[in-house]
Amino acid sequence: MKIKGRSAALDDLDWRILELLQENAKQTYTKIGHLLGVAHSTVYDRIKRMEEYSIIKKYGTVIDLEKVGIKPITAFVTVYTDPKESEKIAEKLAEFNEVLEAFTSFSEELVIIAKVVAGDQGQLHSFIAQSIAPLPGVLRIRTSIVTRKYKEEAFRNGLNYDSQRKRGRRV
Repeated sequence: MKIKGRSAALDDLDWRILELLQENAKQTYTKIGHLLGVAHSTVYDRIKRMEEYSIIKKYGTVIDLEKVGIKPITAFVTVYTDPKESEKIAEKLAEFNEVLEAFTSFSEELVIIAKVVAGDQGQLHSFIAQSIAPLPGVLRIRTSIVTRKYKEEAFRNGLNYDSQRKRGRRV
């Protein structure tokens, strides 16, 4: 990894380490080193450097809630806002535990799109009515309830990183 200013350029080994960590973050440095044909100390140094520069933001556990009897409702909530208040509203939404992801988007007008989870429709309605709707600058809200998931994953670094590396792009 090379640092220039505020950006980092990852080499092939960095990307391969990240790919293995995404598959299983509990792997030891020794195992990763063995799989990649490098010393465990090299893996350790690379990972620590990527953590230091916040390329690796955090490690987590993915829980299958349905297997423990919890079937939450997921919805995508589109919040139409006064443009002067959009930033504040997006920041406020990001603070709520019910909001898993929040984005601003501009199509015909500036909107905030949030992925929201709740225990049931009643809780979802209460969250929207009591936490989102009263925020200053909220003009209207459109909610789309997810009825079936076909895929849900976090970003995997295999997304064309090799061709980006060859073009010398920074990540």
